[in-house]
Amino acid sequence: MNHILETNIAGRIMKVEYGKVGMLSDCAMLVSYGDTVVLVNVNASKEPKEGIDFFPLTVEYQERLYAVGKIPGGFIKREGKPSEKAILHSRAIDRPLRPLFPKGYRNDVQIVCTVVSVEQDNLPEILAMNAASLALCVSSIPFTTPVATVAVGLIDGEFITNPTSEQREKSILDLTVCATKERVMMIEAGGEEIEEDIMYNGIIFGFEQCQKIIDFQEEAMNKFGKEKVEPKLFKPEEEIEKEVREFAFNMIKDAMYIMDKDERNNAMDQVRENVSLEFDEKYPDNQEDIADVVYRMQKEIVRNMILNEKRRPDGRGFEEIRPIGCEVGLLPRTHGTGLFTRGLTQVMTVATIGALGDVQILDGISEDEFKRYMHHYNFPGYSTGEVRPLRGPGRREIGHGALAEKALEPLIPSEEEFPYTIRLVSEVLSSNGSTSQASVCGSTLALLDAGVPIKRPAAGIAMGLVTSDDLSQAEILTDIQGMEDFFGDMDFKVAGTEKGITAIQVDTKIKGMPNEVIKKALKDARKARLFILEKIKECIPEPREELSKYAPRIYTININPEKIRDVIGAGGKTINKIIAETGVKIDIKEDGKVFVMSDDRIGADRALKIISDITRDVEVGEIYLGKVTKIVPFGAFVEVLTGKEGLVHISKLDFNRVNKVEDIVSLGDEILVKVTDIDKQGRINLSRKDAIKDSSEKREQEK
Repeated sequence: MNHILETNIAGRIMKVEYGKVGMLSDCAMLVSYGDTVVLVNVNASKEPKEGIDFFPLTVEYQERLYAVGKIPGGFIKREGKPSEKAILHSRAIDRPLRPLFPKGYRNDVQIVCTVVSVEQDNLPEILAMNAASLALCVSSIPFTTPVATVAVGLIDGEFITNPTSEQREKSILDLTVCATKERVMMIEAGGEEIEEDIMYNGIIFGFEQCQKIIDFQEEAMNKFGKEKVEPKLFKPEEEIEKEVREFAFNMIKDAMYIMDKDERNNAMDQVRENVSLEFDEKYPDNQEDIADVVYRMQKEIVRNMILNEKRRPDGRGFEEIRPIGCEVGLLPRTHGTGLFTRGLTQVMTVATIGALGDVQILDGISEDEFKRYMHHYNFPGYSTGEVRPLRGPGRREIGHGALAEKALEPLIPSEEEFPYTIRLVSEVLSSNGSTSQASVCGSTLALLDAGVPIKRPAAGIAMGLVTSDDLSQAEILTDIQGMEDFFGDMDFKVAGTEKGITAIQVDTKIKGMPNEVIKKALKDARKARLFILEKIKECIPEPREELSKYAPRIYTININPEKIRDVIGAGGKTINKIIAETGVKIDIKEDGKVFVMSDDRIGADRALKIISDITRDVEVGEIYLGKVTKIVPFGAFVEVLTGKEGLVHISKLDFNRVNKVEDIVSLGDEILVKVTDIDKQGRINLSRKDAIKDSSEKREQEK
């Protein structure tokens, strides 16, 4: 039976069709918003997955290029691996949903959101987040808390719900808010240095706008929702839990109270070894239960330390930042490097500048076609002291890189101010919490070291939260380290400048954040950010005046757009010849702006002259120093400008009668010639005789 339900959100219709497609999925539906349509399918395994200690939720966001009427580029004309944007959207769908599944639920759950139609005014990723929650609520999977998502823009001081494409261009804020009926679950934001109070008001506005979508999801659950299955939840046997707690609790407590990370880890390794010796033979089939009890005791001890003893594992105050170190210019041959250290977290970022032709081409469903600024993040095993295979970037690397990129994007100079492509690569050298925000700081240092004229330095900080089970107690922590993130309830990352916020990413492990927590986290993050920015300024207060001597230089020239085809030539013959002769890179814009990049100023000047000659018009009456390119019985052909030649008739070669052209000029000679005429067919007539005469008369006048 086909069920259709619809509602009006921000002046556009959101509609769900259930029962029409995907009959063998637990739940499959088409969800639309305007002309944007997402097909969502959710399924779960019938039994819990054995041998794991986590909830195996998989979210896939699939882009189909037919959704925007495109055929994939390249040799293979089908979609391949997910784009970076698709991976980021998959992560964004996962984060607000995961905490709302029953604790101890370990069945495999897969959510697949396939974008099948896109209207650029209505973002498919926002619709997919709503569709995923809607499908889970309607399915038999034990998920019963609707999560709504809206995009929020800010134009002329007014917040906009789900801004259109045109509105997004004008907006200084790109905010995504996910919420339940009671609390905000997730925040993603990018902005042009937004003040904390304005950002907070935008988040609350988004929360309020989510409520109508939640009502819509609840209506769908009531009208055609399936009966929920009774989940089998993982829980250690009571007898095992009691024995392990009695044996190991005090040992774990002693270990967790050690401030030094390495010593603490060594102590915990010894505890696990003692537990293994005590219980392996007695409970050989319950290793998973025992490991879970040990983990929960660690978590309990750390959280009690913070909530009731008002101290952190490393002894810092709740608003205290770990020791900070900043350094630039580490690598002699790179264009810019920055090393940022915060406690045991350390990131080195390297900046590279290149030609505008080095931009990243985007083959996706969004309106963006290329990027001239990009940030990449690497997280090797050695950063945590582990042995791990080195593979391509995973979802974590892509997500953290994108967050740091978003934080700095509003500060990157425009193409007119700085006509280069910019790539940043952050190498995590040591990880103990908040490497993504350390990447923001390291990237700022690298950009300043490279001489990129960014608007202002940026810095990032990660805030944490620890709450009691009944949520009556809550402590916000500044600059969380790895253990506080692992055992805490929130990872609230904020990046920005002294002027305002440029990026936010917030994840929670509980059922949302109270408004007062959001407000205080933003306030404390600003205080920490300003402290870090002072440290950055002490290291390098402003961009270097000159680029690295190893960085290429770009020179520009403006030509008549109608002359672009002359510079390029048939099949690129002319431009390729210029590049081969001069060793430069050349990029040409549609408006006639030409960028010439070269490490060699002589080569660049030569290329600029050739381009100038090609695009200049030969004028009657002008005298040129030309080169003889061809000799024929009736005269000589002379190139007066690159690619433009005319004929000097034998009678115009000299004042006296010339019997043979070779008596006056030879192939390759450079001679002065005057343009006497350009006929209707564009043929240029030249005179050596008139050029000599005019030049002589000019010299006489100058005397």
